[in-house]
Amino acid sequence: MDNVIVDTHPHTHETAHAEEHAHVALPQHRHHFETQEQQREAGTFGMWLFLLTEIMFFGGLFFSYLLYRNWYYDAFVVASNQLSVPLGGANTAILITSGFCMALGVWAAEVRKKGLLVLTLILTMLFGIAFIGVKADEYHEKWEKHHIPGDHFDVSEFVNPHAYGLKEEPLPPDQAAHTQIFFSLYFAMTGLHALHMIIGLGILVWLTIRAQRGDFTAGYVAPIENFALYWHFVDIVWLFLFPLLYLINRHPV
Repeated sequence: MDNVIVDTHPHTHETAHAEEHAHVALPQHRHHFETQEQQREAGTFGMWLFLLTEIMFFGGLFFSYLLYRNWYYDAFVVASNQLSVPLGGANTAILITSGFCMALGVWAAEVRKKGLLVLTLILTMLFGIAFIGVKADEYHEKWEKHHIPGDHFDVSEFVNPHAYGLKEEPLPPDQAAHTQIFFSLYFAMTGLHALHMIIGLGILVWLTIRAQRGDFTAGYVAPIENFALYWHFVDIVWLFLFPLLYLINRHPV
């Protein structure tokens, strides 16, 4: 009589299959991903792809600035002297500090320290608000000096700088008019950067609320990691904007 092997554990395969896919029950897991790791990698890849488009976008602005600066060098140098290096330097320090806080927040999420994560997100938010405040003060100064591009743009300080106590060489009116191109690019580049900051602040509010609920201190840190990539990108953009707009070929005032 042939030996018959009886499976005394009929549910072994089903149990193993269920255990393999137990992660599906977790609220953050999406059904169209086989594993949480696959979902995490897809999210990270998507963020890097988004940042690549941002690099191309800001890259076009940087190229335009360098091109026009080469064409209208004297006007751009004189106009850049109107920017405040102390305020720009302060904003640089603020953003570097906020980036450190955000990096610390990623670590706090990974080691599941809920209180520290919430604290670092709040600090990142506060430094971001401080950056926007300093930038608003700079914009207000340009408004008072009539350096906002448009019908009310005033080139008097560039045509007759000595009347305003500036140690600059006077520019002919036709060259002084090109300073408006500088300020157009200045507001476009710093304004878009500030817009990214404001969007980031809104996301930080949402992340902080979720962090307070404990969403990111139970092994699910992908949103914190991906937002950190975005925030560090914004920091890096400013680290290029600051020397490009405020520092290069600067004349002593």
